[in-house]
This record gives sequence, C-alpha cells and structure tokens, in this order.
Amino acid sequence: MIMMRRARDPGGAERRYGRKSMLEIRDLSFSVEEDGKKKDILRGLDLTIEDGKFLVITGPNGSGKSTLARLIMGIEKPTGGAILFDGQDVTGLDITERAKLGISFAFQQPVRFKGIRVKDLLRMASGRNLSVSEACSYLAEVGLCARDYVEREINSSLSGGELKRIEIATLLARNTRLSVFDEPEAGIDLWSFQNLIRIFEKMRREIKDSSIVIISHQERILNIADEIVVLSAGAISAVGTPEQIMPSLVGVGGVCEKLE
Repeated sequence: MIMMRRARDPGGAERRYGRKSMLEIRDLSFSVEEDGKKKDILRGLDLTIEDGKFLVITGPNGSGKSTLARLIMGIEKPTGGAILFDGQDVTGLDITERAKLGISFAFQQPVRFKGIRVKDLLRMASGRNLSVSEACSYLAEVGLCARDYVEREINSSLSGGELKRIEIATLLARNTRLSVFDEPEAGIDLWSFQNLIRIFEKMRREIKDSSIVIISHQERILNIADEIVVLSAGAISAVGTPEQIMPSLVGVGGVCEKLE
C-alpha cells in the first residue's frame, strides 16, 4: 500500500471541476522478454476514467488486469503509450510521485508491518497526527470494532480479511483522488468477502470528487460498478454498464466467479 500525503494544489480543484476525465490511458503497451522472445502483455490500450466513477476491470486470467493496475500506480513502466492524471503526464513518474499527486494502491496481499500499530499506520496514511477517536472512526467505516484494533500491531496475528479492511481504512484516511484495488477478494474467506462487498457498496454511494478502480472477476463486485472494462489477451474487448456487460461474461473462464 502506498501512503504519501497528497501535495496541496491551490488551483487543482478549479481545473478538476472543469474537466471530466481524471485518468487517461493512451495507446498503452507493456511487453516482457520471455525465452528470448518478446511477449506482449498489454497492446495499445485507450481508456478514460471520469471523476466520480466506480469502475471495475475484469477479464480472464492472464488478460493483463493486474499489469494495468501496476502501470497506473507506477510499479511497472510501460513500453509504449502514456498515462495522464488530472491532465498531467505521469508516465515517467515513480510510485512516490504518483502517490503525492493523489493515487492510492491496494495490493492483492496487504503488507504486514511488524512493530507498527494500526493507529500509527492510519496516521501515516492521513499525513497528520490523528487522535485515537479519529483513527477509530476510519476503522468503524470498514466494519471493524475500532477499540479492539486501533492498538494492535500489523503482524501475523491479523487474518487476511482483517488486513484487507485495515488497508481500505488507510485509503479512506488518505482521501485520495484515485484508489486502485488489485483483486481485493483474493485470499479472504466468505465472511470477510461479504463485509468487503458492504464496504465497496458504501464507497460507491459516497464517492465524491474521486474515482475507484477495482481489478476483479467476482460477480458481486462487478454488479456494483458504474462501468465495466473487459480485457482479453492484453486488449480492451468491451466497455459498458453491468447490464450491458454481465450477460456476456457468465461462463467465461476466470470471469464472474461467485463467492456467496
């Protein structure tokens, strides 16, 4: 998880409200060398994400979903194309620089921080000295009994589901423009997944001057989306609302898995 305080930009709000697109992906490509041969992971992607959108990117395993998420955050560098965030070309910026601009990333497997307490993590995420009460309010938003967790160390005593919710609480504390979640359902149990869905539904209802991008193939997450982007073999094969896209996804390998 990337935790850097967003730099103040006095003119940023006016520019943002005057422009619909938050994130623009232009002719984006990514390839690797495999056995001495070039392998294309992503091929010429064009995608625009507007303010106030809850977007889910899905597709079969190996379609390039997680690679796209890492490119947005700057974990990987594209081999072609450009990424613009609030009109600024961020293609050459690293993870820290993008985090300062207001992009957050949640990994498939949240990082454990031995020796760091939950309240300390939330303080680092927010960039200020949160009171215990304020820290507890973020934990309560993700369905955790705050007083039971705020002093706990982020170590192996926490389950996968607990770590996921704490990670989401840190993203809420950061209050960034763009939050990217890479397969948040990975490695959690049924009970945690149901709580995760409730959190995302709440985030979807309350989204303001920000956007959320989730990489997922779970049907219940796809159904929350404003818009679904389908990747196939490294290219965008379809974009539309859940009503438009879902009928074509049922039964596609690795897509629309149920966890209920």
